[in-house]
Amino acid sequence: MKTSDFHRLIVTAILTTIGTIALPGAQPARPPNVVVFLADDAGWGDYSINGNQTVRTPNIDSIGLGGARFDRFFVCAVCAPTRAEFLTGRYHSRGGVRGVSTGLERLNTDEKTVADAFKAAGYATGAFGKWHNGSQWPYHPQARGFDEYYGYTAGHWGEYFDPPIEHNGRMIREKGYIVDLCTERAIGFIEKNRSKPFLCYVPFTTPHSPWSVPEKYWDRFKGRALSQQATEADQEVPDQTRCALAMLENQDENVGRVLRRLDELGLRENTIVLYFSDNGPNSWRWNGGMKGRKGSVDEGGIRSPAMVSWPARIKPGTVVKDISGAIDLLPTLTALAGVQRVGAKPLDGSDLSPLLLGTAASWPERMIFSHQNGLVSVRTPRYRLDPRGALFDMSEDPGQTKDIAAAQPAVAARLEKAVAAWRLDVFRAEIAGKVGEVRNNKKGKARGGFVVPDDRPYPVGYREFPWTPLPARDGIPHGSVKRSSGAPNSSYFVNWRTTEDRITWDIEVATAGTYEVVIDYTCPVPDAGSQIELSFRGAKLSGKVAPGWDPPLNTNQDTLPRPDGESQMKEFRPLNLGTVQLEKGRGELALRALQVPGKAVMDVRRVNLTLRN
Repeated sequence: MKTSDFHRLIVTAILTTIGTIALPGAQPARPPNVVVFLADDAGWGDYSINGNQTVRTPNIDSIGLGGARFDRFFVCAVCAPTRAEFLTGRYHSRGGVRGVSTGLERLNTDEKTVADAFKAAGYATGAFGKWHNGSQWPYHPQARGFDEYYGYTAGHWGEYFDPPIEHNGRMIREKGYIVDLCTERAIGFIEKNRSKPFLCYVPFTTPHSPWSVPEKYWDRFKGRALSQQATEADQEVPDQTRCALAMLENQDENVGRVLRRLDELGLRENTIVLYFSDNGPNSWRWNGGMKGRKGSVDEGGIRSPAMVSWPARIKPGTVVKDISGAIDLLPTLTALAGVQRVGAKPLDGSDLSPLLLGTAASWPERMIFSHQNGLVSVRTPRYRLDPRGALFDMSEDPGQTKDIAAAQPAVAARLEKAVAAWRLDVFRAEIAGKVGEVRNNKKGKARGGFVVPDDRPYPVGYREFPWTPLPARDGIPHGSVKRSSGAPNSSYFVNWRTTEDRITWDIEVATAGTYEVVIDYTCPVPDAGSQIELSFRGAKLSGKVAPGWDPPLNTNQDTLPRPDGESQMKEFRPLNLGTVQLEKGRGELALRALQVPGKAVMDVRRVNLTLRN
């Protein structure tokens, strides 16, 4: 072999070797995997990385310590809006998300998601946990870019142990704790797709109530002294704090399971891992002295922990001090991965990748707006203007104790003007249909917005997803019928007693055809035998409530007493009513009784319509 040929081979081998090494700051040859963890109702102060002295969250902390932490990261005041902002990079009201239940949580179908973008780029996509942006196709996660879905689409689930779970359009009863189960499925998805890039979304259930956690975690906290108190200390319920932190330690161990599996598969170096929460803490507990909790647009209600790592490119110990939020995640993740965004609607979020990769020479000042039930606050790097028009210097007064609007009139006026412009822009499509206003008054109560009814029907009958669940939370009770609790999400209809009572759903059938009707029900054995009828636009189907099935309420769920307004759950069984021909179009699907021989008709958790032909 000639010397020149030998040198050429050596150089080629060296270059080939270099090409397989992920150097810091260099784009790896294979697109990065993405794993997104989203906590439910965890506050900024619920983590040891942020100074909590009672809880241990080493695995979650490792994401921030081994990568980057966002110092001032803002989400929404409640669950569904944050999820919509993460999915779209747009303020939640733009996409039709205005609440957490009864259809208000649905993300408009003309919005494109981060999963749409990654799927279009050839990624395998899966979601494992709480969805909370719509249950029926095409609101369902598998219609929003996710190939696989395992979890529950509601915003609140009443069974954390041995729960009923949906897997790709089929309800199954599982064994185990819901967070452990969803994590196990996520790990299985990662293992199955190890040879190609993947987006794995793990929206956890905890520490959202009910207060339910495996005993071994509760044993760590039961009776433990709490050295740190809530900002509103007199409102703290210590056992709720203990249980929330126990749930966080379980969650932390599940994050650790995923991180370890990524390491074992040799994928960790080229995987972007993101962790954040969807709103402030769901009970009064230590939160770094900030004002507010879940439901509030003050700092404590909307500041979230947020951490991201990517060993191949993000330098450990990076701290992003510029304000940021859930609206920034779609443009940031797509930019980091080199994925083309799907959709053309204007984004509200910014691409933060220059801040994460250390390539930003400077960063422009910006404002982030927070909205809940018509109340709007705005945050700049230094100030927050709250819904009452009070101004706070967050660098000097993070607890929002001193209103400086009178001392800083120019700043207050500038931010007031910005809020007014933001309202006009974001709420423009809704202003024409407003039905009520919350007005500012001289007593200084919060400035509000307007209340708009949700006129979107529940879609039924898509061949690509034949099953349509119509849960109690989406229906309307009439007569003596009522929900089992004040919180609609995980409720069922009770007190159905007479032929004058009925239950209705506003639906729109997309495909005319034959539909199988199955009702998830319970009924005391002595009351079995009621004749019932389902109707829609002239089509009718009748049947008998039998046999009787009257299970006890679950007793294996709660570590602490269930909060007021949350249903105690039980085992529902399917009542196959038969098949009915439904025509295409919108109308009222009604369920009523023709004969009631006993004291009650039945309790109803869900009506299931499945397109057969």
